[in-house]
Amino acid sequence: MRRLAVALLFFAGLILLWDLAVRSGRWSAVLLPSPAYVAEYIWAALLDGTLLESTWVTLKRLLVGYAAGVLIGLPLGLLTSTSQLLEDTVGALALGLQTLPSVCWVPLALVWFGQTEGAMLFVVIMGTVWSVIIATDHGARNIPPIYARAARTMGSEGFHQWTRVILPASLPFLVSGMKQGWAFAWRSLMAAEIYVTILTGFGLGHLLHYGRELNAMDQVIGIMIVIVVIGLLADRLLFAPWERFLHVRWGTNVKSS
Repeated sequence: MRRLAVALLFFAGLILLWDLAVRSGRWSAVLLPSPAYVAEYIWAALLDGTLLESTWVTLKRLLVGYAAGVLIGLPLGLLTSTSQLLEDTVGALALGLQTLPSVCWVPLALVWFGQTEGAMLFVVIMGTVWSVIIATDHGARNIPPIYARAARTMGSEGFHQWTRVILPASLPFLVSGMKQGWAFAWRSLMAAEIYVTILTGFGLGHLLHYGRELNAMDQVIGIMIVIVVIGLLADRLLFAPWERFLHVRWGTNVKSS
């Protein structure tokens, strides 16, 4: 409860500073709307269903693209960890492409897939898969060698050793990589939704883009806040408990948070 109270006080302080900055008159209300105006937009968008519908559209795209990226990146990362040749080729490619900003994939996606859902998913997958490969490779290479030796002594080899020993032992590292991949997937999808206009569903990125086009900064800031809140909830409710449990279970972290 104490940590929650401190966090609430911190964010309340930020909102107060924001309100004071607006009241100072140094910035136009058009460029920097007050917290009250932003809250009014969020409430109105909730009441008319726009915000909930756009959030659902975005989350569906995110989950499908993220799942595909994990399913591709996980086996590739395991394969990369088995060979120095693959580390120098696939691993180097993953490291290089992870540094590529997600928005760079958008023109390629538009040329290949056009204004379709396929373009959205392509950008999200490209934003996810490389970080998962790197995390899986790193996790598999950094587990204690005694695990593999003990497994071989007890007759575990090949696929059984990888699925029953190597992969479970590297799970704490994999969860961290999956969390990083989730963050990259979010950024990739926002870039895709801003630049790819399709009629199959308007997501949060589209609302952000239309707010900019209409100079509706209350909408822009409101959508940014919604995106941040969703990201925090995903971390606190999904990744943090899983990551904490695995670190405690495998003894890789003695601190509790």
